[in-house]
Amino acid sequence: MFLSRFVGRTALLAAAKSEISSVAAASNPLEQFFEAERNPEDQKPVYGRSWKASELRLKSWDDLHKLWYVLLKEKNMLMTQRQMLQAQNLRFPNPERIPKVRKSMCRIKQVLTERAIEDPDPRRSAEMKRMINAL
Repeated sequence: MFLSRFVGRTALLAAAKSEISSVAAASNPLEQFFEAERNPEDQKPVYGRSWKASELRLKSWDDLHKLWYVLLKEKNMLMTQRQMLQAQNLRFPNPERIPKVRKSMCRIKQVLTERAIEDPDPRRSAEMKRMINAL
């Protein structure tokens, strides 16, 4: 009985500590604009390619919307990092990432515009085009 209480309490305590540390890590929203620190001995990370329009055509409206904001956040993080490094006269480590993000964002707009044009309802099509242009 005592052992089960002890194990239960330690598990609960460990879960509470991990929750507190995750909340503390996410407490400053400005940290989202900076890439996580890496050990210099680690090998250079490999970044992916931009999204193809054919891949994006298979995604739903909601998925494209979420992907747009993920890419927007990534773009903001990269631009912040580049600006910070330029102010210190340092070289931006991966300049090829910014065009990949921009291409993906342009392709999302292209796919959404194609869907708006194909919509048979002119009012809905015009509303979709206004929303896409506001992105």
